[in-house]
Amino acid sequence: MSDRRRGAARACGALLALLLAAFLAGCGGDGGDAANSGGSGTLGVSLTDAPACGFDAVNVTVRQVRVHQSAAAAGSAGGWSEITLQPARKINLLDLTNGVLEHLGETALPAGHYTQLRLMLSANDASNPFRNSVVRSSGSGAQLALTTPSAVQTGIKLVHGFDVPAGERVDLVLDFDACKSVVALGNGSFLLKPVVKAIPSTFNGIRGFVHANLLGSNVMVSAQTNGTIVRATVPDLSTGAFVLARLGAGNYDVVLTAEDRAAAVIVAVPVESSGVVAISTEADPIVLPVSATRTIGGNATLDPPGAADEAVVVAARQAFGGGPTVTVKWQAADLLTGAYALTLPVGAPLLGTYLVGGTLPIPLDPQVALAGRYTVEASASGYQTRSIGRDISAANAIQGFVLVP
Repeated sequence: MSDRRRGAARACGALLALLLAAFLAGCGGDGGDAANSGGSGTLGVSLTDAPACGFDAVNVTVRQVRVHQSAAAAGSAGGWSEITLQPARKINLLDLTNGVLEHLGETALPAGHYTQLRLMLSANDASNPFRNSVVRSSGSGAQLALTTPSAVQTGIKLVHGFDVPAGERVDLVLDFDACKSVVALGNGSFLLKPVVKAIPSTFNGIRGFVHANLLGSNVMVSAQTNGTIVRATVPDLSTGAFVLARLGAGNYDVVLTAEDRAAAVIVAVPVESSGVVAISTEADPIVLPVSATRTIGGNATLDPPGAADEAVVVAARQAFGGGPTVTVKWQAADLLTGAYALTLPVGAPLLGTYLVGGTLPIPLDPQVALAGRYTVEASASGYQTRSIGRDISAANAIQGFVLVP
């Protein structure tokens, strides 16, 4: 692991111990000419990330954040207010897990209601071909340029309503999901298809620890509702601590996976708008049993073909009788070939339930009936979702999908 990643892990560990996201001093910006509704307030914008799949680094270079009161405003319209980073800042998104924030800056805004943000990236060019790049976990450690379509360079558009009261400060956090934003092109190169959303700025969520023998096994921890991953992170590589930060209030299923280990699910974890709930402690960390693995793979394509950057997402899910359906692993199929391969545990998944007022550790019981059994689902925007059950307890499975509108 690089010194930079080790340094990020130490910083993350300090954050987890304090359960606090500290904002860095940001770059200033110049206010636009949005309609003044009486007085002005301050907008601060920060960036965070969910972990990436199969990469040691996912770098993007941010040059500006723009905000507008109209959700329909074009980039060339008047009325934009801007936070400009001088110089543009290259950020490794993988340094921003477990609630760590990169403060992009702040600016004064006329008080009022705003509905559109645009995150502006600098393009790769001959003078700097790696402004936006990845480093593969299984590669030589060299940077590979990320293809950035012109639409990305002109602004990653987010429609998100927020109010700026006169005389007050509003902080927004942009969650740039690196895992979902990098799509393979089949020829050894990768496309940046940004998946970014605005999330609560208040530090809250779910915390816990995984056992030290899991560290280095690509542990992934996610908070899910009905099989949809709402937030994901990786544990601190020194302590095993993790935080699923800045969640909306509600109940979540926490899913833990690791290489060559059975999965574990803790259901009905309650999250409030403030505060952090613990599901395990350093003294009693979560342990995932060793498991053999097999694969479900094949090709997942669109008929007729979709947009040039429209990939089929293939997910392996398990449904617990009388309980939740969760996503154990997912992957975007290769944009050129449609190929995908999900490596999955054969061992029985563990299931536990969070009890309000209960004690830790939470008992985790093996669900033998689900060992090696998955529902494989393929989906793409504008196409009909398809799913099929597969059993890999005895052998690998080949499963192809052709999605139609």
